[in-house]
Amino acid sequence: MDIQEPSAEESGDPGNVPQLSFEEARVLGCLLEKEMTTPEYYPMTLNSLVAACNQKSNRNPVSELEEATVEDGIAGLRRNKLAAMVSLSGSRVPKFKHTIEYACGTLDRAQLAILSVLLLRGPQTVGELRTRTERMNPFDELSEVEEVLESLIDRTYGNLVKMLPPGGGRKVKTFTHLLCGDVEIGTTYATAPVAVSPASSGWRDEMTTQVEALRAEVAELRRELDTFRQQFS
Repeated sequence: MDIQEPSAEESGDPGNVPQLSFEEARVLGCLLEKEMTTPEYYPMTLNSLVAACNQKSNRNPVSELEEATVEDGIAGLRRNKLAAMVSLSGSRVPKFKHTIEYACGTLDRAQLAILSVLLLRGPQTVGELRTRTERMNPFDELSEVEEVLESLIDRTYGNLVKMLPPGGGRKVKTFTHLLCGDVEIGTTYATAPVAVSPASSGWRDEMTTQVEALRAEVAELRRELDTFRQQFS
């Protein structure tokens, strides 16, 4: 396996947090999420990344990004040392993985889970974060979520999260990531409600993710087969 990623000498400087576009943030969030929820499909192909970015569940807002846009997002992440292309032996299709540790320092699984959900769903309350990270890193108590948020708010490698106090359409404090720039405290934002309980939705979300990943893999295999046929036609 060949991984085209930055060397240790090229890792990000402390306090310097990359500033991403919406598309770059969506791709990064998907890479973080899928590494934890469907490791069998990680690293990810371009097709599977497009499917993940445009999922109807666990995304706010829901997007319809085209393949070229996702490619641009990957390119931007690679420039910011947040992603790398992986060449696997026996596969003609390149795959991609996140390399967030090179740009933002080491993050544990709980921190990555919360950051992923913030990247994919925008500002959220502590309760929403606890619910939505269940498949990636279950939290027994809200206080555990708050501790992880605090560790992301005050960091040597730059603050990755910010607390937004009540106001501007918010009845309670919420938290947002800072990878797309700072957020003004007075910004109007209404948190998206959780439509159904985790107990009733978890298996549907998991099946949806697996089906989308399988479809993407089948599409890649068909593309390889077509290329192989063309070589001998």
